[in-house]
Amino acid sequence: MNIGTLSKETGLAQSRIRYYEAQGLLGPVQRTANGYRVYAPETRQILEIIVRAQDAGFSLDAIRDFLPQPGTTEWDLAKLLGSLRGKIADIVALQTRLARTHEDLVALVARIESTAHSGDCANNAAKVLTSMNESR
Repeated sequence: MNIGTLSKETGLAQSRIRYYEAQGLLGPVQRTANGYRVYAPETRQILEIIVRAQDAGFSLDAIRDFLPQPGTTEWDLAKLLGSLRGKIADIVALQTRLARTHEDLVALVARIESTAHSGDCANNAAKVLTSMNESR
């Protein structure tokens, strides 16, 4: 299939497809006598996997690591599962950090709202910071 057809079927710009090719994510691409690219039928599926993996937060290097090696269709399931489990652990850690940040911000808003405000901004900030430090 040519790049135009692949672009239409996947919704990806041709330049993005060429970029993934240049990054070694698509495996060997055949060329016609006039230099046009001819992609294997499985390229569409690989592109869909790349896009979904990027949406999930995987870097191109991580994606390259778990995709089948160029010229093969065999997946290294241990690498794939390791990458997926690692991303799940990253998400759990991020959720924990975000929940803690959320709690801190809610508490900060409450402290600011409950602090007697005088005209001196630096004095108000010092009161809030002192209050925050005492609660830790």
